Amino acid sequence: MTSSASFDTLESLQADIAELIDRLPTLKNRQLIQQALATIVRLADSEIERLDWKILSAALADMERGFQLFYAYRHVRKVTIFGSARLGSDTPEYQTAVQFARAISQLGFMVMTGGGGGIMQAGNEGAGRENSFGLNIQLPFEQQANPFIDSDPKLIHFKYFFTRKLFLLKESDAVALFPGGFGTQDEAFECMTLSQTGKFGPVPVVLIDEPGGDYWLSWSKYIDQQLVQKGLVSPEDPSLYTVTDNLEVACNAITRFYQVYHSSRYVGEQLVIRLTKDLSDAEVEQLNGNFNDILVKGRIEKSQALPQEGQDETVELPRLILYFNQRDLGRLYQMIAVINQMGTASAEAAAHPERK
Repeated sequence: MTSSASFDTLESLQADIAELIDRLPTLKNRQLIQQALATIVRLADSEIERLDWKILSAALADMERGFQLFYAYRHVRKVTIFGSARLGSDTPEYQTAVQFARAISQLGFMVMTGGGGGIMQAGNEGAGRENSFGLNIQLPFEQQANPFIDSDPKLIHFKYFFTRKLFLLKESDAVALFPGGFGTQDEAFECMTLSQTGKFGPVPVVLIDEPGGDYWLSWSKYIDQQLVQKGLVSPEDPSLYTVTDNLEVACNAITRFYQVYHSSRYVGEQLVIRLTKDLSDAEVEQLNGNFNDILVKGRIEKSQALPQEGQDETVELPRLILYFNQRDLGRLYQMIAVINQMGTASAEAAAHPERK
């Protein structure tokens, strides 16, 4: 293809995209749709391999399925359960996972698993089909979906691990990790890495041992001895997670995380923390006194929704705004814990921390 022909083709594609945009109904995400389509147009005019197009197409198909499924459940908080696929139903770890999933679902949360056997099956069994999602992976040797989620409309078969993990984390409001092998360790460390760098959460991460077990207890000792004490992570980073062999402690770590704290997002350089209740001026002063070390500039201030949040579904919630340094995430989790201890949320919020 000559450069002139290539230019003509690109112009034609861009014209087609412009026409398509004009035909779209008025959408609040119109600009983002246009950006996505423009990216594909630019790729169409570049020299990439057929395999690259297959990867892009399959990844988009994975994401399409995920976006469409989870949209209907966007106002219900969900807990992702990770753990070994090799642990059978006769093991104490499996039974602990069943009991945890049952308890957290009875509190109103839904449960997400990888849809396979072992701890994944335990999670779907405990939560029950109605309260479960299964995010399975297509493999050459075919990982079968477990019988507690098989054939359910909330079961998705992903082609790629990265799109599957994207949804297991993106859609989760808490993560519960049970004992497992290399894959579970990878998931644990990825949760910590993404939390530590602000790419995931803030959400509660709970590492659950069987009663009297020491799988995660030993893991946390390794983190302390080899990472914290040697200065390889911050002393506050263990605040990113909770280690326990007590299911009541595990459930409380999740529900209490959302007693006053609701969610957060960035607007420009400011971190916006949405709350289920307004804090008093004295409480905000206390936060400024205790956590001014995580501020780049200014103070922690009370706010209503910012103008850029006009289309946000949480627009009615009170907020705190701050110039967070985006580095001390362990300290941010500590501040969220203090916020959740400040007063009592409204009766509705306290009774339903599972609602977004």
